Amino acid sequence: MSRSRFYLTCGALGIAFIVFAAWLIGEWGGPSTVVIVSNVGTLLAGGFAATCAGITARSSHGRQRQAWSALTVALTGWFFGDAIWVYYELVLAVGTPFPSPADAGYLLFSIAACVSLILLPIGSVGQSQTRLVLDGLTVACSLLVILWTLGLDDVFHRGGESRFVFAVSVAYPIFDLVLLTVALLILTRARVGQRAVITVFTLAMGVMALSDSAFVLINADQRYASGGLLDIGWVAGLLLLGVAALVGLRSKHIEFGLARPPSRTALWLPYLLLPVVTICTVLSESSATLLITALLLVLAVVVRQFLMADENRRLLATVAEQAFRDPLTKLANRALFQDRLSHAVALQIRDGRSVAVLSIDLDDFKLVNDSLGHPSGDALLKAVAERIVDSVGAGDTVARVGGDEFAVLIEDGPEPSLVVAHRIFDAFDAPFTVDGHDVFMRPSVGVAAGVADGDPEASADTLLKHADLAMYAAKRSQHGGVAAYTTDMQLIDVREVDPPRDRDIAPRRNGSAGLQLFAQLRRAIDHGELSLVYQPKFTVATGHMTGVEALVRWEHPERGLMLPGEFLPLARQNGLMGALTDAVVYRAVQDATGWRSAGTDVPFAVNLFPPSLGDFELPGRLTRIVTNGGLDTDCLTVEITEDFLLGNTRRARKVLEMLRELNIRVSIDDFGSGYSALSYLRELPIDELKLDREFIAPMLSDDRAEAIVCAIIDLTHRLGMTCVAEGVEDATTAARLAEHGCDIIQGYYCSPPIGASSVLGIGPLWLEGIGRAKPALSPQT
Repeated sequence: MSRSRFYLTCGALGIAFIVFAAWLIGEWGGPSTVVIVSNVGTLLAGGFAATCAGITARSSHGRQRQAWSALTVALTGWFFGDAIWVYYELVLAVGTPFPSPADAGYLLFSIAACVSLILLPIGSVGQSQTRLVLDGLTVACSLLVILWTLGLDDVFHRGGESRFVFAVSVAYPIFDLVLLTVALLILTRARVGQRAVITVFTLAMGVMALSDSAFVLINADQRYASGGLLDIGWVAGLLLLGVAALVGLRSKHIEFGLARPPSRTALWLPYLLLPVVTICTVLSESSATLLITALLLVLAVVVRQFLMADENRRLLATVAEQAFRDPLTKLANRALFQDRLSHAVALQIRDGRSVAVLSIDLDDFKLVNDSLGHPSGDALLKAVAERIVDSVGAGDTVARVGGDEFAVLIEDGPEPSLVVAHRIFDAFDAPFTVDGHDVFMRPSVGVAAGVADGDPEASADTLLKHADLAMYAAKRSQHGGVAAYTTDMQLIDVREVDPPRDRDIAPRRNGSAGLQLFAQLRRAIDHGELSLVYQPKFTVATGHMTGVEALVRWEHPERGLMLPGEFLPLARQNGLMGALTDAVVYRAVQDATGWRSAGTDVPFAVNLFPPSLGDFELPGRLTRIVTNGGLDTDCLTVEITEDFLLGNTRRARKVLEMLRELNIRVSIDDFGSGYSALSYLRELPIDELKLDREFIAPMLSDDRAEAIVCAIIDLTHRLGMTCVAEGVEDATTAARLAEHGCDIIQGYYCSPPIGASSVLGIGPLWLEGIGRAKPALSPQT
């Protein structure tokens, strides 16, 4: 309802009420006319109020709808009670008996109106709603005791009514006082935007309470007939309730659940009359009514105190829970985690119990916030928390210690901490569904176990620091993984780790642009719009081309040619790596099939994009693509980076073994570019080792670099592997590698990346001591 219509309606109601009141006070038209006007006026006022409450209930939602629906029931009860009263006086032309069926409607009004007040989502919820009723009952009983001792007893027993008539008579003031008290208490809790409704409601109930009380007192001596001043009070109250409903209709958008705490007035107000009640009870003569009312009053006070104590207990428990729980994920927070860690370390020092800490950080989480928004990021964090909890034991503590950082405390667990860490890592294999998007999220997990003897607090801090360093070591691989703490990790500079190089794509692109590029990349993969170029590899001993390495390119319709570093991070973050790998292999198989049709088999290598190496279905999928193209699997070599192996040895071993069983060769790319662990060369099935260009480039001017290259070449031969040098830029470097026994070389000196149609045109490579001519080809993309 607009403001102008609201004010117009209120103005019309005001004029109608003034005319009605003047008519009754002035007794215009004589007693019979006044009776008709009085009855019709109260009936119309009740109908108007009920209609307004019904309209507001229909337009509201949630608890507001329930509250206004209850008021609609209350006013409907009043309307039907008034209709019965009008029937007695205007149709039957007799005085309305007391009690009568009309009283059922009037009493229904009192009960349903109280329910309506309680349902209004203002003030505290739960037990506090019961407290409101108890407060109203306490004040009502207190006033009844006081009034009873001041002479109300004589008024009611003057006519010698039956107990039923007496109970109905007393019910009116009790219900009204309860309603008025509840309304006043709610008014003390309401916020500024909520007070208008409750203020008008409270004023209406005050007018109704005065009218009902006067009615009971008058009816005790003689039957009340319509046309008196009490009808003016009832009509005023009904019209005010209708206005309250209209105010509620205008303020239905207000969030009524955001209420302030009860004021101090609301706490002591129900007890204000208790000292007076005590004095009146002691000084007055005992009666059954007074005794029952006093007992009811005591019961209401005791129950209220019990509820207050229970609320305080629950409030303290909630505050304590919030102080040690993360509000988003409901996991332990940093404070609780450190407290439990300190306790666990103390037990370890005293009893020798095992203690381990896992530090978990999500890779590229910022891209989710930038692309999908912070609500989606929060939803992802909650899903991540659930997977971590499902991956650990029931007695382990899982905490969210930062934005996208989690920690796990394992105390005397039945499994090694590394097993738990790998299980957590494996739990991220399946994508997370966030706002209809499948998001692949990879964690970096650091493991630190055991502490040295000493101060428990210091040892706890040290253990947590070690787990963080191990997590940074896992993150250094740029692909996530699992790393256990070792002493050499003390040298890690965390500023060099976060964020890694391939995460720089996110800050340079706003959320909408990132999603647009992601959609374009997905369409390019689905429609086969990615292209490949091939860099030939040459056997040093003969100078002949021994194979090619496939390099993916994307000719973007707006950005132009995009290299892998510009779109692979986006693909990896959004779960396109599997589809991208399949697309590259499929395109390479098509080109290799063309070369075979021309009479030459050309083996080809494809970079296996992380974290594809953790996909157990990858070997079978690659085999199907190759064999469906009419080729043998031994023509395919997959190149993987060593830093991904370091954090995922257990899972990588299984995938590599599956690849080798299918005759697919395995090559370690960029060897020496990171922090190498030579143990995996012995443990994993590897066919080929590719020396990083950072080793090759300085070997002519740096004896130490050359010595390292010689040592690695010798190592690969002793392990039965093929050694490949990449990034060869000049003839002198190529000749020097030939002298040291390198098996295969590639680089711009040998040939730049070329298109598939040019591969078969590559001739033998000339090297010093080998009479071959170097082919002259220009770079192609």
